[in-house]
Amino acid sequence: MAARTTIDKHAVIAQLLADEERALATMLQAAHAARDAAAHEEMRPENDKDTRALEAGYLATGQSARAAELARAVAELKQLTPRAFAPGEPVDLSAIVDVEDEADGKATRYFIAPVGGGKRLALAGGALVVITPGSPLGDALSGKRAGDVVEAVLGGRTRELCIVAVQ
Repeated sequence: MAARTTIDKHAVIAQLLADEERALATMLQAAHAARDAAAHEEMRPENDKDTRALEAGYLATGQSARAAELARAVAELKQLTPRAFAPGEPVDLSAIVDVEDEADGKATRYFIAPVGGGKRLALAGGALVVITPGSPLGDALSGKRAGDVVEAVLGGRTRELCIVAVQ
């Protein structure tokens, strides 16, 4: 793997936080609109088979639950303090992990965050993919060190990945 440039972890967290805050604002608006729709006069059942108001209520409840999840994600990101990893330290939250696929040599850079898994971020210093410790890959990498080889199922295939660096 070629030498990688340094990525500012504060910038990674700031971008993740901005994404989650935008999603939260959108979901709060949707939940509010769904609650208003469920309570609207036109939603009164016309007969015993008319379930529009009930369905709108279910939608509002689901959107409110998602908004609560997003609010928790925002709070977690606000509490996340990035740290530097000394050589030999194991992978943990806020680590940037460079891995190389043993089969094809493809290099990928990951950021371990409590939320936001699956997001691809392009930042000064390079691109990376956010993974969470609870994801299959995050679980495989957690606690491992540079030089370790882990197995993970990615894209439906089991792959051996060599941890090149933990920053």
